[in-house]
Amino acid sequence: MTDTALSPLLPARGFAAPSRRTNLRHLAPWLYLAPAAITLIIWVYWPLIDAVRLSFYEWNMLPTSPMRFVGWQNYANIFALPKFWQALSNTLVYVLGLLPMAILIPLGIAIYTHDLPARSRNVYRAIIFVPMIIAPVVAAAIWRWLLDPGHGMVNEVVSLFGYRPVRFLQDPKVAIWTIIGLTGWKLIGFSTLIFSAANANINPSLIEAARMDGASRWRIIRDIRLPLLRSTILFLTLMTILLGAQWSFSYIHVLTGGGPLGATTNIFYILWDFGFSTMSVGWSSAAAVILFLGFGAVAFILFRLMDRYSFHDN
Repeated sequence: MTDTALSPLLPARGFAAPSRRTNLRHLAPWLYLAPAAITLIIWVYWPLIDAVRLSFYEWNMLPTSPMRFVGWQNYANIFALPKFWQALSNTLVYVLGLLPMAILIPLGIAIYTHDLPARSRNVYRAIIFVPMIIAPVVAAAIWRWLLDPGHGMVNEVVSLFGYRPVRFLQDPKVAIWTIIGLTGWKLIGFSTLIFSAANANINPSLIEAARMDGASRWRIIRDIRLPLLRSTILFLTLMTILLGAQWSFSYIHVLTGGGPLGATTNIFYILWDFGFSTMSVGWSSAAAVILFLGFGAVAFILFRLMDRYSFHDN
């Protein structure tokens, strides 16, 4: 057979079938994403689905113990528990108490130190950031000694001014604010680092133009820096509302155990208490689902606010 006779059996040169290399090229992005996707499924989505399932059962997590389906009873029991509502109100107190220490103070520090000489600025920020790198359990152990009502260094200083020793971790009215203060002491460094990076990212020409027009330092902060830092402020507000009470878990667990009289417990600690103290996985899972739905709704609202009120110079 001649080449002319074979030509209809061969594909046209410009319409060749896709090669194996082309298929691999299209598959490559999915292969790159696969490890992250598998990790999210295993460590985030599957535990969430399993928590929803376990919230309808009564089980003490022992392999030999049977799981008994109870329907919505775990949710009803939790909502009828005074301890749950106390933890929920304490969670609100934690969030409101941490907002100034996670937003206002770091914002002021970042703006104030921005115009300092480079060496002084780095020293200030290093000192402020040091608490962030200390392990929470180690910090809690040190603060337990410092706040001891009998021989703690803090109460020794208080006694020098003629005041009686303060029971920082034993007085129900003081204990929660003590935990808030310790958590905020650790968060200030993190928030200052975020604000400093965002502040340094502002276009310097905007600041120079304002100075040439005779704007004072306060007007530069009010009219340029704060509007351009709005997205960062909203982001850290979101982080504090969603995770602020969770960041205090280590201090609650080591220093007070949720006491005295439940004054320092919050929704995250009561979730742990249900699961690992009383071994009631159904109650713990139901509390986790309630927490997820509640904070999910808050996160949705905050993300909408971020989209609406964020401002960028580009």
